[in-house]
Amino acid sequence: MIKEVLGIERIRMLYLQLLYRCNFDCIFCYHGERLKWRDGYTLTEAKNLLHLLRTEYDLQAITLLGGEPFVYKNLAEVLRYSKEDLDLTIDICTNAYRIEKQLRQSGRHIDLLRVSLDGMEELNDRLRREGGFASAMRGLELARELGVTTSGTMTVNSWNVDDVIPLAYRLQEAGVSRLNLHSVRVVGNAEEHPELALDAPSFARIHEVLETLRNAADLRIELRLDPDLETGTVEGDKSCEIPIEGDRLDRIEADPRGGLSCSCFAVGNDRNAFWYDKAANRIEYRPTDQDEVAAYLAAKA
Repeated sequence: MIKEVLGIERIRMLYLQLLYRCNFDCIFCYHGERLKWRDGYTLTEAKNLLHLLRTEYDLQAITLLGGEPFVYKNLAEVLRYSKEDLDLTIDICTNAYRIEKQLRQSGRHIDLLRVSLDGMEELNDRLRREGGFASAMRGLELARELGVTTSGTMTVNSWNVDDVIPLAYRLQEAGVSRLNLHSVRVVGNAEEHPELALDAPSFARIHEVLETLRNAADLRIELRLDPDLETGTVEGDKSCEIPIEGDRLDRIEADPRGGLSCSCFAVGNDRNAFWYDKAANRIEYRPTDQDEVAAYLAAKA
């Protein structure tokens, strides 16, 4: 159905939210109250969706998300199936809280372990969960021992801008290859903390920090920025377009209910036009006048 509506023949990456549940309750999490929802994929549903996208859209890679993917009881089997049966490249985005047992069990199937941290220990644990920083460091250390490539993800907000530099160095010491910097979105839990939003002075400070990092001869970790951080757009959500090149969609995200989002404009906002019907194992088009596809087609007209 995506093919019929958007002319898509290939999809590079599926971001698969296996479940909403999480062992953290970060104060900026865009899921908000949905962290309490029980929606999620059964093992069969997850495998069906992966197989459908692999066979019909030549899917090449997946990023497993939550909630917290290591809370998902069938994670090991999803990883095994994705790697051994479908030959997909596998990233997993995690808070790395007490994941050592599962990492030892399934590390061979993981191409990239993306660990979320939002500052040095005191601030990170204030934003996320007490003990989260130390546990993440243990997870990164084990991944290094197992030969699993790691990266870091930081949600930049008005509180943690000055922790970007020390965190980059700390992650480099831990053997992390890359640090991804994302802008906080004032949705979900962050609606209760509007002070976290980035304003013009915050963006100015971010660019001072980035300039320092780029000029640091002893910093080798790769930095990747969201477009809104790169350009200094305060309301970055509005610039999230559907990433189509020719007949290829760069990424699509599946939420635990089956909602499929093609742009970050729709993620967490229920502005998706496509749905994966779990029972029927098919993708459906359910358009509204406010969805991301309507906005995309209007812009193309």
